[in-house]
Amino acid sequence: MPLAGLRVVEFTHMVMGPTCGMVLADMGAEVIKVEPIDGDRTRHLLGAGAGFFPMFNRNKKSIAIDLHDPKGAAVARKLAASADVVAENFKPGTMAKYGLDYATLCKVNERLIYVTCKGFLPGPYEHRTALDEVVQMMGGLAYMTGRPGDPLRAGTSVNDIMGGMFGAIGALGALVQRGITGKGQEIASALFENNVFLVGQHMLQYAITGKPAAPMPERISAWAVYDVFTVKDGEQIFLAAVSDAQWATFCDVLGFADLKADPRYANNNARVELRNVLLPELRTRLAPFTAANIAAKFEHAGLPFAPIRKPEELFDDEHLNATGALADITLPDGEHAGETARATLLPFTMDGERLGVRLQPPTRGAHTREILSELDLSHEQIDALIAAHAVA
Repeated sequence: MPLAGLRVVEFTHMVMGPTCGMVLADMGAEVIKVEPIDGDRTRHLLGAGAGFFPMFNRNKKSIAIDLHDPKGAAVARKLAASADVVAENFKPGTMAKYGLDYATLCKVNERLIYVTCKGFLPGPYEHRTALDEVVQMMGGLAYMTGRPGDPLRAGTSVNDIMGGMFGAIGALGALVQRGITGKGQEIASALFENNVFLVGQHMLQYAITGKPAAPMPERISAWAVYDVFTVKDGEQIFLAAVSDAQWATFCDVLGFADLKADPRYANNNARVELRNVLLPELRTRLAPFTAANIAAKFEHAGLPFAPIRKPEELFDDEHLNATGALADITLPDGEHAGETARATLLPFTMDGERLGVRLQPPTRGAHTREILSELDLSHEQIDALIAAHAVA
């Protein structure tokens, strides 16, 4: 695997930091997750957080260390000194208290690559407490997603996940540079800046046109047919025709010869200008069709379409199952501990293969003795640290 032989030590929690580590782990790195003595709190979240730990902590080893205990902090520093990459996502200043910040660690290991995942990059906001929802609200994404006057966060942890991914991308770039210079560096990734990157296209839209971007439900679409339609029995389906050729095919497969011949709809921009007339007409005409019938027609003609799915329905998706996009994991915690569930893998292949699950999401401290032994601690030293609750 591309990162085989690389050691990553992560001091992370929640989603952003663990995502960074998971990307590196899936690509073959040995990733050691340092948890508090009582375990990562995301192990036991309810509701929307129930999938956090098993989703973002596969292919990792776990060691539990009490950083507040000087003996535990010393173990953590020894472990970090053995790493190629250290990743963390605590508040600014936290890691420095334990001698685990980049400025301290790089004095011991100049080859170290240090990935810090934060709410904000250094600046006026850096000491604010950030959450995905916070930066979506202040960074324009919630405004663009919801209806006017009703900002709405995206339906998944987009900034946490992408912020972690950008941290991993930075680490990969630093690894290449280290191969040239022999020296590591600090990489910083942040939720707010990630969010601003996501809405950058809308910022440029305003810069170019002088017109503010409208929220998704109210925006002027670049294409006339690019919407969700309710059809027979209340089913819904997304349909699109994003070129004049697709519009002609759209009309042909649905039997709308009169619309194809109507000079008012001769080109895309003309159709966009008359969208308030065209869409109600299409909704009326499409209402008798079943979603399956339309899907079959569009599939055959090569037109863009999509059924409206819920996340739980994706477990039965024929494409995901045929292409190995889902892998079995063993749940490590809670009432379902020991049971098997299927998790999504990274959305790319290497040499034609998906990057799978080598290590199950670990139980708390599952690898503590193994890792400490690799740091040349004796059995007696390890027993003493465990007895003192400095590690677990």
